[in-house]
Amino acid sequence: MASFANPFAGNVPRKMTKEELIQAIRLNIAGELEAIFVYDAHVQATDDPLAKKVIADIRDEEKAHVGELMTLLRWLDPEEADHFAEGEQEVKEMLDQLNIVEKPLSEKPESTVGSLIGK
Repeated sequence: MASFANPFAGNVPRKMTKEELIQAIRLNIAGELEAIFVYDAHVQATDDPLAKKVIADIRDEEKAHVGELMTLLRWLDPEEADHFAEGEQEVKEMLDQLNIVEKPLSEKPESTVGSLIGK
């Protein structure tokens, strides 16, 4: 959770190495994923239409942040990007084995962290 007691807690007293930056980006991604989970839980926990709309919008902005950070991570660490591509290919092979046709992104239903809990 947030640590507001020390306004300098997030400051780094020196420039990070590339390896440290990569680790920091991974931590940022984890934080964004946690935020998505929490916001989605709040959306599910209220019936107030305005609160649902505002919180869902914030949640979706966090999803965009994950995409930005993942793109940055791929740029900073091409070897890690190769691992991501390998994992993506493995899932595509499983889809083929199960005769599941992959839908274009524009046709895919929105999945949220919360919507996957019961599956």
